[in-house]
Amino acid sequence: MAKKKYELTGAEWAIIQAVWENEPCAAPAVQEKLEAQKNWTYSTVKTLMDRMVTKGLLKTEKFRNLILYRSVVTKLQAQKSEVKRTVKRAFDGALTPMMQFMLDNHALSQKQLNELEALIKKKRIKSRSAKKK
Repeated sequence: MAKKKYELTGAEWAIIQAVWENEPCAAPAVQEKLEAQKNWTYSTVKTLMDRMVTKGLLKTEKFRNLILYRSVVTKLQAQKSEVKRTVKRAFDGALTPMMQFMLDNHALSQKQLNELEALIKKKRIKSRSAKKK
């Protein structure tokens, strides 16, 4: 079975983050949460959320006269899809040039560099132990 790709637009990211923080939630609650930063009307938010249901990103359940929304996609699934899509588009799917770009174009503290080195070491150890099995 192929893994499902979750490609979210900028607007969908804003909405799903609000849903993740408050689920289950109704569209008015999401609109209220995003009002200050996006200045979206209720109808805009409701339309976007309904489209996200159609795309399989959100699901609904009816509670009395209220429609509640829940995410179908987890934060990790959305992040994975977003990173893979970006690496594919910007770096032809190659991780090393992307990492080189990030290192060359971001001021990293010594602490951040140490953390990255520790992550790489941990991954190497994990990879070696998996090969031995």
